[in-house]
Amino acid sequence: MITYNPKDWFTFIFRFHKADTLRSLVPLILGISVYSTVIAVLEMEVFQLSQNNHLKNVSMMNTLLSFVISMLLVFRTNTAYDRWWEGRKLWGALVNNSRNLALKMNAILDPTDEGNRAFFRRVIPMYASVLARHLGEESTRLALDDKEHPELGDLDHAKHVPNQVAALLFQRINRLYQEGVIKGDQLIFLNGELQSFTDVCGACERIKNTPIPFSYSVFLKKFIFFYVMTLPLSFVFSLGYITIPVVAFIFYVLASLELIAEEIEEPFGNDANDLPTQKIASNIKKHVQEIL
Repeated sequence: MITYNPKDWFTFIFRFHKADTLRSLVPLILGISVYSTVIAVLEMEVFQLSQNNHLKNVSMMNTLLSFVISMLLVFRTNTAYDRWWEGRKLWGALVNNSRNLALKMNAILDPTDEGNRAFFRRVIPMYASVLARHLGEESTRLALDDKEHPELGDLDHAKHVPNQVAALLFQRINRLYQEGVIKGDQLIFLNGELQSFTDVCGACERIKNTPIPFSYSVFLKKFIFFYVMTLPLSFVFSLGYITIPVVAFIFYVLASLELIAEEIEEPFGNDANDLPTQKIASNIKKHVQEIL
């Protein structure tokens, strides 16, 4: 995710970073400009149409449709941002739950019990790292220390890896309960944090695997395209050749909103504006190691 100073206006205006939509839209903007030029030449030079022509009704149609398309784009961007923000809240919850579990295990375990402390110091933050890779890719690969923790070598990378890491935590907690290290009330005390890992994973998978309905996304793209294609027909009468940059700019604004929504609606990828899940996982590892 891009970090920036929101008060630095001039840097935003005059610098084009790799996430800027202008880079992606340059070919389409040029195509729209060429199309607007052709329409302007035909209307003003070839056919010499006046404002009394029936094409002036297109201006009224554009005025009516501008409200509709603005409402659609507001709904589109709000829906995409809600998905992005929900993903951030879920990872914030994962941070808090990892810390809470580490704090509780630090209080329960004997300070001299280095074996169990090392296990939780490694596996608690490993869940966040595994989940970040799981959400960003379709497969997860981790280098595990089988000598130090033989049970880690039993993970099947062809299966759901976050579930297997959560299972390791449950199994170790249950073993400590059977050995008498953890009491019954303490087991209940730990259940909330253990369960929260899978809850966060399931909610993130819901966001990742449930995109915006296909029909809605296709309709909005078609609407933007046909709306922009009709703009030169009416603007030429009042703006002349200035229609060319005006229509190109309108297309840039509308298409940019759609591109931004497409990028942030799936916040667990590798795009510039996606959530920094790997950085969050690194912070979890740092904090858990400080606690344990």
